Amino acid sequence: MLQQFISRYTEQNLGKYKCNEPLAPYTTWKIGGPADVLVEPAGKEQLIQTVKLLHDLQVPWMTVGRGSNMLISDKGVRGVVIHTGSALDYVRQEEHLIHAGAGYSFIKLSVTSSNLGLAGLEYAGGIPGTVGGAVYMNAGAHGSDVSRILDSAEIVLDTGELVRYGAEEMQFAYRHSVLHEKRGIVLEATFRLTPGDRQELKALNASYKDRRRRTQPLTSACAGSVFRNPPGDYSARLIEEAGLKGLRIGGAEVSTQHANFIVNTGQATASDVLTLMERIQLTIKDRYGVELVPEVLVVGER
Repeated sequence: MLQQFISRYTEQNLGKYKCNEPLAPYTTWKIGGPADVLVEPAGKEQLIQTVKLLHDLQVPWMTVGRGSNMLISDKGVRGVVIHTGSALDYVRQEEHLIHAGAGYSFIKLSVTSSNLGLAGLEYAGGIPGTVGGAVYMNAGAHGSDVSRILDSAEIVLDTGELVRYGAEEMQFAYRHSVLHEKRGIVLEATFRLTPGDRQELKALNASYKDRRRRTQPLTSACAGSVFRNPPGDYSARLIEEAGLKGLRIGGAEVSTQHANFIVNTGQATASDVLTLMERIQLTIKDRYGVELVPEVLVVGER
């Protein structure tokens, strides 16, 4: 089926593709084995046609944006990986609405909206990844998240059907959306913002970015917060109190700067990271009776 997919993908001129492509360069953790086939559709319509083709041929697939919240297994991914690349990297304003392609940087969107004097996205000033990933995970910080400002999202379902969901239909919860159950790809998100003072918004945005820069290992290869915060507490506090900062397995290390981050010190494997995550979970469960739930997505052949 893969060869048939490649033939039809090429015939329809849908975009670029690579076989046995290592996925580590496509993630912020710089970890991951190869994809059988990696495709980069040339635009939105080509991406929709790609999903339809995959559905028709019953080829397994997944998507990668900037790979900031993802751990790809050492064996890689069987089937097709869709890399949105530049196809969905755009933004446009319509009065108080901001329309952003799913491939647009979430941090950059925060800066853009602040520069336009539109309030609501300042909290995203230090959240890595793409708009699509932010919508998928209902990304949040500083008491806000995507659910509070999303007007609607344009989505291609895994059948190839194009839909637009409002905020209620997205079924947002803590780091969760309907796309965890109903498979599809966010193509574009529309955010409803409010007018604000441009200089104040820019200053607030900069302060959030500076705070993250000082408290998180953003210059190291990492994937953001590894575990969700348990109700009424913080994963970082529990991990640090348990004395796990600096704990290393292979090339994976619990950050000495922020205990809920695991950094790749240079040669970490997905196995190193998973083993370290399990060690943390067992320690916290044994010591505090708290089960830490991973926030990062673990994908690929195990």
